[in-house]
Amino acid sequence: MKVLPVSLSLVSLVALCLGERLTFTDHRVYRLEPKTEAQLEGLRPLEATNERVIFLNELHLGAFNVLISPSYNEEFLQLLQRLKLAPELLDANAQESLSLDIEPVSDANRRSDDYSWTEYHELNDTHRWMQQLVEKNQGIVTTFVAGRSYEGRELLGLRISHSAGVERQAIFLEAGMHAREWISPATATYFANQLLSSQQPEIQSLARSYVWYILPHANPDGYVYTHSTNRLWRKTRSPQEKNCMGSDPNRNWGFHWREVGASDEPCSESYAGPKAFSEPETESLSQYLMSLPEPVFMYVSLHSFSQLLLYPYGHTSALPENHRQLERIFSAALGGMKRRFGTRYTGGNVYDAIYPAAGSSMDWAYGVLKTKYSFTYELRPSGYSFWTGFRLPASQIIPTGQETTDSLVEMIKAAASIEGYELQ
Repeated sequence: MKVLPVSLSLVSLVALCLGERLTFTDHRVYRLEPKTEAQLEGLRPLEATNERVIFLNELHLGAFNVLISPSYNEEFLQLLQRLKLAPELLDANAQESLSLDIEPVSDANRRSDDYSWTEYHELNDTHRWMQQLVEKNQGIVTTFVAGRSYEGRELLGLRISHSAGVERQAIFLEAGMHAREWISPATATYFANQLLSSQQPEIQSLARSYVWYILPHANPDGYVYTHSTNRLWRKTRSPQEKNCMGSDPNRNWGFHWREVGASDEPCSESYAGPKAFSEPETESLSQYLMSLPEPVFMYVSLHSFSQLLLYPYGHTSALPENHRQLERIFSAALGGMKRRFGTRYTGGNVYDAIYPAAGSSMDWAYGVLKTKYSFTYELRPSGYSFWTGFRLPASQIIPTGQETTDSLVEMIKAAASIEGYELQ
């Protein structure tokens, strides 16, 4: 039986023992902005105390948010004073903010044909919906299983192809790598539905021109855990050293693994795992990608939040060989994103646009799979406008899906134009 640290709040302890949802009553949220390596290193040991401290963004030079348990608050403020860091208090009771505008979650027992984008869905609900799409679109839609998670759940996705027997390139869209980013799988399923139901000629053309692979939940165990126990959970659910759980699946890919921007601390939110592809989710997905019969024209990974569009690399500031082409596609995609609602994205290569971060699926797709058009979206909302940004209200699922679809249309058109590829 795991021995829990005495710093864990009583409410949280009871929740964990009873298997109920974790709450964050009287937990405080601070924004920190370390400007020196010494300040950053002074904060790094806190990664090992994830019952007292939860990093809500990556630990890096620059601004990020942390959640602090009430029992650790005084000691935490003393540490910041020693490091000469001035915190900004964003929230004195995190649970109140998490309870505001709660994301509607679907009834797990609903019929599959009730699936909509006015609420967030549980994993089994989405899996049933995908199976029903196969029945409704025979000869066009099939499901694929890219592997199984640590807890044995399928990495279930949709394959959409209008051209049986005709050679086509593939586009692979992956979502849900980080469990708490619920808007990511919701946007993936919205886009899949658009490929099958839209009456817009451009979207119909895209649907016919490629073989589509859409994986809404690349980290199904973590996603289930955000519904059952801890809404703030990010990682996988495999047991690690120090009685910690999970690795960051987007730092676990075998391309410049753990060189920079990833942690070797098992309790860290950005723990890269004990080795590259230690997680069954990333290992099996990489093998599945390598086994695809079609060449992969483009790889897209959906995350949240910050309103960014990113391309390789995360491990170095050196630009990819085809960076001018990526920048051209980037500009087209940003134009598409703001056309409908005026939503503004920024971005660029990961290392310079945000911070160093090695071991991502996007970089692996570019560097190992040799997919030269590889991108990551960080979806709504922008920046650090409010600390609960990964908890996007369900009322924003459809607008996010609409503008992301607009962006993807322009992105793929621009890439096809570079290749001299005529859409069907």
